[in-house]
Amino acid sequence: MPARKKSGRKYGKGASKSVESAMRRKKSGTLRSGKGGKGGKVKSRKQAIAIGLSEAREKGAKVPPKKSSRKKK
Repeated sequence: MPARKKSGRKYGKGASKSVESAMRRKKSGTLRSGKGGKGGKVKSRKQAIAIGLSEAREKGAKVPPKKSSRKKK
């Protein structure tokens, strides 16, 4: 019988806190896209989540790497 892989958390608590914060800012209309928030207002839920995960990565929270960087060999 093959050894079973342990299933752990994919994202840490810090990551979910920053996503929560980004979603709250999106709802209130203060979340902006682009470097330094110089872009337009974020309207997409997916984009808000991506921004939250990106901020979590910068803070050093447990977040897997971006999918685009995984494909590189």
